[in-house]
Amino acid sequence: MTSWLLKTCRLLCLCVTLPLRLLDVLGLRAAYKRLFPRLMYNMTFRYNDLMHSEKRQLFRNVNTFANRDGTLRLLEIGCGSGANFQFYPYGCTVLCADPNPHFDTYLRRSMDANKHLTYEAFLVLPAEDMREVEDASVDVVVCTLVLCSVQDVKKVLQEVRRVLKTGGAFYFMEHVVSSPSTWTHFLQHTLEPLWLYIVDGCIITRATWKDLESAGFSQVNIKHLEAPISPVIRPHIQGYCIK
Repeated sequence: MTSWLLKTCRLLCLCVTLPLRLLDVLGLRAAYKRLFPRLMYNMTFRYNDLMHSEKRQLFRNVNTFANRDGTLRLLEIGCGSGANFQFYPYGCTVLCADPNPHFDTYLRRSMDANKHLTYEAFLVLPAEDMREVEDASVDVVVCTLVLCSVQDVKKVLQEVRRVLKTGGAFYFMEHVVSSPSTWTHFLQHTLEPLWLYIVDGCIITRATWKDLESAGFSQVNIKHLEAPISPVIRPHIQGYCIK
């Protein structure tokens, strides 16, 4: 019964996406790519308010991965509008990367608001191919709400391990698929086709913790939590992995 209901609801949702698919075929989706950074910039203020304590807890020990001289080079992939800058330790050098060049304006606003950091560059590139970043060149890699929308999670994690120094850390905070026995799981699988288009390629049914556990890190620290936000993306994981 539940399977039949899920298939029916998913089909209805797919029908709703037909106009969006047509816009994609006509090449008009590029206009949304320009609008999306503005939407995300406004939304991150609310998300940061709701998740402030969790983010502070997540990034509390970033400084432990600094070099002996106190320097810390941090790469944030999928940096977006720079929502995490306020949580980074004083004096660290931040290298930003995102595939959408239209985040640049909002990223600079966050840079101006967080003068305690040094900003190295903004690289426009996909997380699956960060060839502009040298091997073993960063102390910390960060991504939040990014692995849900990349093309290949495994390739991203391979790239993360490549650019990290030995002993470096990868910090993450991601929404994930809910347990199969929950209504949230049902809702996620029903709305996934529509959500994919509205939120610029975001997939809400990924069990990202499995990819992290099998990526080859020497240590994996994962915390599962229920975020105080929309039920569709309420199940979260956060933590860090050490190379």
